[in-house]
Amino acid sequence: MSDTDLAVAAKRFRSDYAAQRLAEGRAHTAAELATLPYLSSGPLARQWGVRARSFDALVRTVLLPARARQQDALAILDLGAGCGWLSYRAGLAGYTPVALDIRDDSVDGLGAAAFYLNDDPELFQRIVGSFDALPLASSQFDIAVFNASIHYSFDLTTVLNEAIRVVRAGGQIVILDSPFYPNETAGDAMISEKRRDAVAQFGARARTLLAFPFVEFLTPQRLSAATAALGLVWRRHRVWYPLWYEARPTVARLRGRRSPSRFDLWECTVP
Repeated sequence: MSDTDLAVAAKRFRSDYAAQRLAEGRAHTAAELATLPYLSSGPLARQWGVRARSFDALVRTVLLPARARQQDALAILDLGAGCGWLSYRAGLAGYTPVALDIRDDSVDGLGAAAFYLNDDPELFQRIVGSFDALPLASSQFDIAVFNASIHYSFDLTTVLNEAIRVVRAGGQIVILDSPFYPNETAGDAMISEKRRDAVAQFGARARTLLAFPFVEFLTPQRLSAATAALGLVWRRHRVWYPLWYEARPTVARLRGRRSPSRFDLWECTVP
């Protein structure tokens, strides 16, 4: 595929992805945006209930300890920022965030983040860019957070090497809300199921949304193999999610279904 063809395909993907997100009801109202990730009502409240637990773990496990070690304002790179809710929360808490995403639409891309900047346009910066070639100078962030996004990478090693480049030595890289499976077999079963049901789920957008070879999921072994040469040692922090989420493996076994993923928080220190 030529660079021109790739650019056209990427543009089509972004357009169809935004349309799919809109169809799923992810274009939040101003009142909903103001509450994220603590959305308490509506069809997406249960999903956001999971993400709220992850965010609380990020604050407790990474952000507050980093602040205690360093008195200056911490620079945070929000990778896959979407509508910017995490950057908004971080900015209000006194951090210096940069929200980066490949999408700038107003459904739940960076365009939707305009809501958060109405009162304070300097609260955080928005940048359109991709993970594998970050349009950022080296060694300028204290923490980089892959915000429900690293599974949209094409190559984990390339993407994490870029994260290392822009984070200062001694800083941290965090993986938040990306699906981890216990092994490759379980992850591959998810991909097969997704492709089997794609037309029913995505309709005419299915072909476009499945066109790119994203990694789709992670396993502890896959993550370690991708980053061993980079000198990264990952630590998993178990997040206690709502009961319905924690019960999913048991429910899946009883119903004879594939193993579900789980999120948790994974972090490492940049050497």
